[in-house]
Amino acid sequence: MSSSGFSFSAALSSVQSASAQSASKNEKAETIEKAIDKPKTLTKPTSGFSMSGALANVAAKAESHAEAKVSANTESSAISNGKDQALLSADDWQRGDIKLRCVEKWHETHDVISFRFQGLTPVKFNYKPGQFITFKLDIDGEIVYRSYTMSSSPSRPFSIVVTVKRIVGGKVSNFVADKVNEGDVVTVMGPDGAFNLVDITADKYLFLSAGSGITPMYSMSRWLLDARVGSDIGFVHSARSNDDIIFADGLSSMAHRSAKFNLNYLLESAPELAEGVNHTGCDSRMLGRFDIEKLGLLIPDFKQRTIFVCGPEPYMVAVKSLLETSGFDMENFHQESFGGAAKPSAVMSDASSDMSGRESAQFMLNIADKNIPLSAENTLLDGIESEGLPIIAACRSGVCGACKCQVTSGTTESTSTMTLTEDEIAAGYVLACSTKITSDVTLKM
Repeated sequence: MSSSGFSFSAALSSVQSASAQSASKNEKAETIEKAIDKPKTLTKPTSGFSMSGALANVAAKAESHAEAKVSANTESSAISNGKDQALLSADDWQRGDIKLRCVEKWHETHDVISFRFQGLTPVKFNYKPGQFITFKLDIDGEIVYRSYTMSSSPSRPFSIVVTVKRIVGGKVSNFVADKVNEGDVVTVMGPDGAFNLVDITADKYLFLSAGSGITPMYSMSRWLLDARVGSDIGFVHSARSNDDIIFADGLSSMAHRSAKFNLNYLLESAPELAEGVNHTGCDSRMLGRFDIEKLGLLIPDFKQRTIFVCGPEPYMVAVKSLLETSGFDMENFHQESFGGAAKPSAVMSDASSDMSGRESAQFMLNIADKNIPLSAENTLLDGIESEGLPIIAACRSGVCGACKCQVTSGTTESTSTMTLTEDEIAAGYVLACSTKITSDVTLKM
């Protein structure tokens, strides 16, 4: 029971106490009158205690308290209903810049943190499971862009979640982990990325991940279990130890409720595991790193599945090579990776050096009414940044897709088209960080 507010039993007790005190006073008065032998005059008092009046007062107080409580509840309910209506009638998220407020922050592991964001005004987040957003951050006066995959699912559209792993010496990851807190507002761009379940279709899925590469796989799994109930999902995640498993509780819950969600872990350091496959209530675990033999034991029909892979670059290279050697149909192999990015200062230094002498330029890059001399060794990104033109270059390695732009005339050669669709490539879109020109080129951003 609340320690404040109206209590009928307490009020009644107070009434009874007042009644007893009044009776005691009357008895004492009679005793005094008898002692002085003074005749009593029996008259109806004009004031004093009245049981019926007290009870009526108690009832009035109770009614007043109830009315106040109902009024408060009604007002609170009206506010909540208003917020709910605003959410339900919110517009869909449109690609482009948007300001978001952090509404929750929590640890997934000792070095991995998740952040939940909502729009400053209600918005429904409509994106493809597996896609990423790019943060625009002001770090010590320098504008820095960094892409992070959304670990949430568009089947739950009123917020998005981004999960960030700290990197030793990492400028951006540590800034986000330490400086972005509940109530803070950030600017993001997106969504982007062709590594998703809409642009890549499958009948049977196999998600292979390591470290923070689990993030898009978690988003995809949540989407499938929410929107495509009964999907056949194989999941094999590699981690250092049990304490380094990201989303452990969420994955366990999914495996518990879906018999077709086959959850497995490969742990490098887990002395508690016996040789071979260790079965638990919701998952299977093996000691060691990824190899085809372990994959065959955990997912016997892996060659009949569409494989999605994400993780550190050495892991990606090893998985791809092992699958190729095993005879897997690589048409059903898809990967995503946010590898190490070159430092912007180093890139700019190289670009400036190459651009300093016009005699070294072989071709001209025309963009935004500017003619930029560009050598055959420079990328489009080098040329764009040399003039200080606005462009987002989050990964600088051809995997995030943030620097996508359109070539309207001229010829180019690209080392990566990872995030571009066939239609985009046909329309002349390229990734600026991974494209060099082979003639004079006109560019549209």
